[in-house]
Amino acid sequence: MAGLFDKQADAYLDARPTYPADWYTMLADRTSSHSLAWDIGTGNGQAAIGVAEHYDQVIGTDVSEAQLKLAKPHPRVRYLHTPLTLSDDELINLIGGENSVDLVTIAQAVHWFDLPRLYSIINRVLRKPNGVFAVWGYNDFAITPEIDAALKRFHETTIPYWNDKISYVFDGYQSLPFPFESVGLGSEGSPLKLDIPKELAFEGVLGMLKSWSAVVTAKERGVDLLSESVVKELENVWGGSKVVRHVVYKGFMIAGRLRRLKA
Repeated sequence: MAGLFDKQADAYLDARPTYPADWYTMLADRTSSHSLAWDIGTGNGQAAIGVAEHYDQVIGTDVSEAQLKLAKPHPRVRYLHTPLTLSDDELINLIGGENSVDLVTIAQAVHWFDLPRLYSIINRVLRKPNGVFAVWGYNDFAITPEIDAALKRFHETTIPYWNDKISYVFDGYQSLPFPFESVGLGSEGSPLKLDIPKELAFEGVLGMLKSWSAVVTAKERGVDLLSESVVKELENVWGGSKVVRHVVYKGFMIAGRLRRLKA
């Protein structure tokens, strides 16, 4: 996974939508303490910086050194490289130890992880009883019917090149195992649906498509899914490279806390 995102780090930095500030407020309102937060798979640090508006310290971690080199600095955010060779105990101690983290976030990345191992770590680091774990992502655009149809046709050409784990994103985390107690922001099998509005020119959308892991994988196999002719067709449907349009990314979130033992 780290190698894949190393190769697309620059495009990924420019392409991600901006998560609304009220998302972080909703999460902060559900933790009783605001000392420490941990953003896993932090990438360019976007979510970590949003979380930092509500917490004294945020640790952003990633397995990709290339992504971390592009992360935006913030006085309350500390970025750490966490290679896959770290043991669970080493990782937990690096973050702050057991029962130490008020909020854990994973934006557009939980599907890449070994979920049983990840959830075991989350159970150990979350502050009891009110620490919160939140995951979110996005899987579609809504622009105009004509543009949406063109992007859907392009997406269909990418399907053979996606990693199997992307299925969680394709179904909007509907099938994502999430063994945590709901805090009113989605639950296992029933994610909260959220819109992410953004104003984008064609170059922004093209950057997003270039950042897709399936497009990178296809290119490595000698298949250019974004050939000159494909890009030109999409640009024409868009209405020209300089045209700025209102884009709505279709997002989804699940948040929860440790399940309480029944008496």
